[in-house]
Amino acid sequence: MTKQKNEKLPVDIQPIYENIKEKLVVARNKIYKTINSEIIDVYWYIGKTIMELQEGENRAKYGSAMIQLLSEKLSEEFGSGFSTGNLSQMKKFYNHFPILQTVSKELSWSHYLELLRIDTQEERDFYLKESINSNWSLRELKRQRNSMLYNRLLISTDKKYVSEMAEKGQIIKETKDIVKNPYIFEFLGLKENTSYLESTLEKALLSHLTEFLLELGKGFSFVGNQVRITL
Repeated sequence: MTKQKNEKLPVDIQPIYENIKEKLVVARNKIYKTINSEIIDVYWYIGKTIMELQEGENRAKYGSAMIQLLSEKLSEEFGSGFSTGNLSQMKKFYNHFPILQTVSKELSWSHYLELLRIDTQEERDFYLKESINSNWSLRELKRQRNSMLYNRLLISTDKKYVSEMAEKGQIIKETKDIVKNPYIFEFLGLKENTSYLESTLEKALLSHLTEFLLELGKGFSFVGNQVRITL
């Protein structure tokens, strides 16, 4: 007879389960940190290599075509994750963080991709430090950026209040969520399970939302998804 999922374990078994669970959580965190550290090291090195080949005397010999050639060869041998766009991001990553020893391994590659979207160094440094100090997940970093926390702090006379308000709604990343990062799958050469991706759910919701608005008739329109509205 199969036990139901929510059925409680016997009293003498529960402590054993909790002990095993704790060991698994610690092990998964160690594995994630190790993989994440290797991803950042390798992508930084790739960015450094591309940058050096495209500088000085090598510029004429190794132009933009080099990224295309590298992309094709790396993708052929190591799978997805090495598009020309991704290689350009690695180069940009090295440009903004030229000293590897100063790159925090507390943040994931996805965090750094989000930080690279920020134009000014001051704002980038702010979100970088806050992500580390406050242990922000990627989703939380995006939420804080979309709420324009940095800009609000700059113009606010009550910075303490703004900071306290910014903490509300913070989403703490769980251990079970860290392996769902698509960059982990790409780096390990594993087939990605699309059911893990938030974008799948987003597309499905948008599809139904669009149909719903069409049913309402005139006076309603769908502007777009993830559109920033400044108040």
